[in-house]
Amino acid sequence: MTSRSRHPGDESTGQAVPGTASAELLRSEPGARPRALLLSAGLVSAGAVALAAGALMPVVRGGSPGFTAAPLLVVLALAPAAAVLCALVSGRSGLTAGLVLGLTALAPGRLLLDLQLLADGSLAARPELFLADRLLAMPQAGPGLWPLVAGHLLTLAAGAFAAGAARDEAELAGELDGRRRWRLLGPVLGVAGGVGLLLAPFGSGNAYLLAKNAFEGPTVAMAGYLLLAALLPLTVLVAVSSPSAGVGKGGFAGAGLAALAVGVPPVAAGLVVDRLSVAPGSVVVTIAGLALVGLAFTRFDVAEADEAVTGDLAGEARLPGLFWWRLATGGLALLAAGAAAAGALAPVLKANGPTPVPETPARWLLLGAAVVLAVPALFVFVPRLSAFARGVVAATWAGVVLAGAAVLSAALSVTEDKAVDPALFGVDLPVPLPDKVGYSAGAGVTWTFIALVLAALAALAAVITGVVERDDSDEETDETRVSGAVLTPVVAAAVLAIAAFGTPVFGAPGYTAPGLWSNFGAASWGLLGALAVVLGLYALVPRSRPVAAASALAGAALVLGLRAAELPLVGSEYEGSSAGVGFWLALGGAGVTLVAAGMAVVGSRRAG
Repeated sequence: MTSRSRHPGDESTGQAVPGTASAELLRSEPGARPRALLLSAGLVSAGAVALAAGALMPVVRGGSPGFTAAPLLVVLALAPAAAVLCALVSGRSGLTAGLVLGLTALAPGRLLLDLQLLADGSLAARPELFLADRLLAMPQAGPGLWPLVAGHLLTLAAGAFAAGAARDEAELAGELDGRRRWRLLGPVLGVAGGVGLLLAPFGSGNAYLLAKNAFEGPTVAMAGYLLLAALLPLTVLVAVSSPSAGVGKGGFAGAGLAALAVGVPPVAAGLVVDRLSVAPGSVVVTIAGLALVGLAFTRFDVAEADEAVTGDLAGEARLPGLFWWRLATGGLALLAAGAAAAGALAPVLKANGPTPVPETPARWLLLGAAVVLAVPALFVFVPRLSAFARGVVAATWAGVVLAGAAVLSAALSVTEDKAVDPALFGVDLPVPLPDKVGYSAGAGVTWTFIALVLAALAALAAVITGVVERDDSDEETDETRVSGAVLTPVVAAAVLAIAAFGTPVFGAPGYTAPGLWSNFGAASWGLLGALAVVLGLYALVPRSRPVAAASALAGAALVLGLRAAELPLVGSEYEGSSAGVGFWLALGGAGVTLVAAGMAVVGSRRAG
């Protein structure tokens, strides 16, 4: 009997079903941990009341919000607690635990966003809580800040009690049913919401409230946004992997409600506050949050024709099939390649005066990454080659990360000290300023950032397509795996890859290459990200089928080849450049990886 065919009375499910004695289940089911769930629900409720109270009081002494946001903030604070209490009263212990854990996961990031008001409220982009009308230097925290902090801490404490109940629910539910495909939409929404959290929350023409993205903002707020951007997709992935449908749905809903609490206020501020405008970042976060909450009302199970499905919150819904996932993978990859090409060809910098605009040599590497991604993406649409090409796309998207970070780093290093024209913000000065000097970001920066987002979505779609391919495979008895002999070249390739990404590909007079061990900068994040993808692919090879392993290794070889291509594509722009150790290491790593790909196809074994 699978988890899709269990009957409502089956004690092994460990979940409440509509129409059953749910209250009795809450009292008697050993996996429900009623006291822990009651305590966690109480802590979440107390935290919600504290958050609502903080929204009603000034968070900065002598300051006030930019608009009447208190009713909205109170609703956003109390709605999650109401959902937890409703789930608890209805006897859905798994749903209750999942909701609490979803809220808890995003509480640390939200806490840091509020602590920016304590560190320096004048730099906090929180018009729903505080909007300066004059220049302020380190304003003191008001009485409303402390209830906000207490609310987040209480939510964190609630998660500690709900974790055990969620673990028990997962154990009682048994093994994860691999055909619960609606769960696979969650990671897409989590990544999209994480990207939105890194963008500017709103547009601003107010001199006292500059619109900045996560990387340009103050340190504490930057840490909060980065933590939220990382934890939102991670929380959704944990919910996806839970065998308990209730815990999974609760995790989706809890994370979605927490995301709404971050995304909705900036959208409202952009709509009603003078000189503020709605920005795409908060809109994406809001849509992702609403969609995650909506997924909690869908069926996670795909029932067979002769099987009954019980315990769902709504009627049957079906996820798009393999054709549509392949279409999404290839389409997103081609869009990412197109955006990367536009980022390479469009001006990365523009001068704020009669100043010559320097070129960015890394743009040619970005153009090469676009080609490396686009070619396998085209073959995703060919049925016989789709599975192999999809595996290559799951690796070559890292090339866009590698090159895109280098382009953005070059632009950031030039524009970070650019002058600001107060006239753009409606500030009148008694003495006119001289002409502005310096540079600002051009269209190439925007296209490069779009390419990074699309590449990440294409990679996620490629992974989900692989899951669906395996699900739809008619060869249920095919348990072939790559031979153990492939481990030797894979380990050697991994060592070469670490050295290749950690050492310079070329050297030139006056040029200092970004690295992993020294001179770590913005471009180094691209190196680190590409290396992480390559090493992750190597780690999956021993447990993969031969074709899947070969495609992953072929993609990893292309990424290493792109790393070596920095010598002709980027190094040629520097006078007196010469090949570095990293060039030869990257070539060697690519060659060994291709050898491993060949061995994966030639030699295979049956899984014991």
